[in-house]
Amino acid sequence: MAIINLRDYYPFYTSDCFMEVSEEVAEMFKEFDRKEAAYRLRTYRHKAYYSLDRDDGLEHEAVFVALSPHELYERKVTMQELHAAIASLPDKQAKRIYAHFILGMTKQDIARAEGVHEKVIRVAIERGLRHLEKILKNSL
Repeated sequence: MAIINLRDYYPFYTSDCFMEVSEEVAEMFKEFDRKEAAYRLRTYRHKAYYSLDRDDGLEHEAVFVALSPHELYERKVTMQELHAAIASLPDKQAKRIYAHFILGMTKQDIARAEGVHEKVIRVAIERGLRHLEKILKNSL
């Protein structure tokens, strides 16, 4: 277990508040600090105080702000919930949704691989998404 000072990470803390956290959480905070320092250094070196945006992704790469530990944790929990919901679907629906959305396969490619008509895949994915929506709404 590691001890961190919440005042170092949250601006609304006006006095020291020490808390014992797991090593994983402490490492996430350290990683956040490193990424934030790297962002400030990139901004300073490249004089990126103005917009370079030409919709080619250059500005996003140069000025990307690291996610906070809270945002990283929320993403992790959300992904765990999503994977659990997909796992609760019928096997074929789960495989088809995984292939389409996670692996990026087209519906035609999935249909060819399974030897079925594309409409079968499209309907299975639509039903699976409706089922996922119900599962995720019930988990809230």
